[in-house]
Amino acid sequence: MAKITEGAKAPAWEMESAGGPIRSADYVGKTYVLYFYPKDDTPGCTNENKDFSALAGDFAKAGVALVGASKDSLKAHEKFTAKYGLAVPLGSDPEGKVIEAFESWVEKKLYGREYMGIDRSTFLVQDGVIKQIWRKVKVAGHAQAVLEAAKAL
Repeated sequence: MAKITEGAKAPAWEMESAGGPIRSADYVGKTYVLYFYPKDDTPGCTNENKDFSALAGDFAKAGVALVGASKDSLKAHEKFTAKYGLAVPLGSDPEGKVIEAFESWVEKKLYGREYMGIDRSTFLVQDGVIKQIWRKVKVAGHAQAVLEAAKAL
């Protein structure tokens, strides 16, 4: 498997969303942001999704599509989207295939306990090539930073 690095070709992916299947093939020749987050309706993930949704119009003006993804079910995504009026399609990756393809399924530590979980990470992809990667994302200001990077392409 190719290492996920800036300048590398992004893995092909496909997930279900409330609006039907979404796949990397839909974005051939385009720019998109794919961000992974741990869990619907938790504080950090809610703020991250609200921030990206608030800037969705600006991303669209810049010609950049947004896709969020977690292991949550479609039903959970639909409730989460409705509860907060989210404007970003959310991919459901219950088996973690896409998350693993982007090397975002990582060992984490909490209170000395080690476990596997989703690294809050974001990928800016243009023409199938990863242009920028953010790992261990801190939510505050993140969506705006991604927008600036996307505009700079």
